[in-house]
Amino acid sequence: MNKEKPKEWYKLDLSANVYPTLQRRTFSSVYRLTVTLTNEVRPVILQQALEMTLPRFPEFNVSLHTGLFWRYLEPESGPPPRVMKDVRNPCMPMKLNGHGSRLIRVYYYGCQISLEAFHSLSDGNGALLFIQTMTAVYLRLTGIVIPVGEGILDITETPPADEMEDAYMKYANSGVTPGRIHEKTYRVRGTKEPFYTLNIIAGEMSVDDLKAAAHRFHATITEYLTSVLLYALQEDQARRQESYLLRPVKIALPVNLRPFFPTKTMRNFITMMYPGIDPRLGTYTFEEIIRQIHFYMQFSLNDKFLRADITTNAQTQKNPFVRAAPLFVKDIIVRRFYKRVQDRQSSAGLTNLGVVQIPDEMRPWVRRVDAIMGQPFSARTNCAVISYGNTTTVNFADSIVETDIERYFFRKLVQDHVHVTIRSNREGSMFCSEESSETSDHTAAGEDTKCHTV
Repeated sequence: MNKEKPKEWYKLDLSANVYPTLQRRTFSSVYRLTVTLTNEVRPVILQQALEMTLPRFPEFNVSLHTGLFWRYLEPESGPPPRVMKDVRNPCMPMKLNGHGSRLIRVYYYGCQISLEAFHSLSDGNGALLFIQTMTAVYLRLTGIVIPVGEGILDITETPPADEMEDAYMKYANSGVTPGRIHEKTYRVRGTKEPFYTLNIIAGEMSVDDLKAAAHRFHATITEYLTSVLLYALQEDQARRQESYLLRPVKIALPVNLRPFFPTKTMRNFITMMYPGIDPRLGTYTFEEIIRQIHFYMQFSLNDKFLRADITTNAQTQKNPFVRAAPLFVKDIIVRRFYKRVQDRQSSAGLTNLGVVQIPDEMRPWVRRVDAIMGQPFSARTNCAVISYGNTTTVNFADSIVETDIERYFFRKLVQDHVHVTIRSNREGSMFCSEESSETSDHTAAGEDTKCHTV
């Protein structure tokens, strides 16, 4: 009699452990990537493309389970998720209920294909490979020849084991573990939107314009956009606060660690940096901000500093007392630490996924790529940047009524001669022209919504 083969399971990586702990009815760590094609999406073919792509990405074909001491991911053998018509408010909370509760969603609307993923599966870099490959499979099914390579994986190959490795624990071996500076930063105060509302304001601009603006300040595009956001936050704080109430202004900036360490992992492999300024020392000019951010990045972005940083992060997981504690105790500790320390040390979030690379044969069929960070844990805004071709899109996402930060941000870009076109899913958005048509309830975020040029 043959014994039944034990079911495979995956331990959560270092970052992935945090996200389920923070889960609540009104918050879930879900982000979105969207590819806009030149032709309308055919849902039946998209469903087929999803089913063909999933086996190549086992890290996305799982459900989350809870044990006595740890959570873990278990492969799903049931029916694949169904593609759905898109909704107005993206990145809504996911149910984490074990078997059958998928941690991805695939939407379609018009010419758009959107992937939403729970952050415990992978960071945006892994998800970008998934949606690019699925889109390539979709286009092949419509009769278009798309080769493998340049961000398109071969769905016929067996996934290498090292794509599932926890690269954090592999490289958390520095002899130095720098401490954390936990100082409360300026927080945007706004009027909360109704439950399950996520406001999106998307700015579309030329890569050439951005490069020219950044070059004038001897900075990279990421350094420039980070500085613009810090400038906007400084302006907002100066308008709202008395001088004796000023606080530091910092950005939570995820850093992709793959360029610094030799790994093929498709799971989370990022760390957080917190570039910022302290207006208590006096008002910073934009030139002073960008110079400070440039040298901060130069100092921080190297394998030695980053290895020490992830080693500090891994200390808790390696602690024998923490490992022996029941899961509910771990959850209490992590949740309190995040609320009292981690969440308070940044004024906003910004992530730059960089330039999307796809085969030349695929480019005529892809018009645009968007990224949305999803719901902030508290009343602030998150900003996601991604570039495709000669277009960069900057998507702000939050759940408050006020749009002051976005207004300061895009005005600064225009002052620096960066031509910006704004789209929004907000009703009556202050960014939108009165001549534009009404937004459909099923409109995907950032596409065919009310818009005008700033």
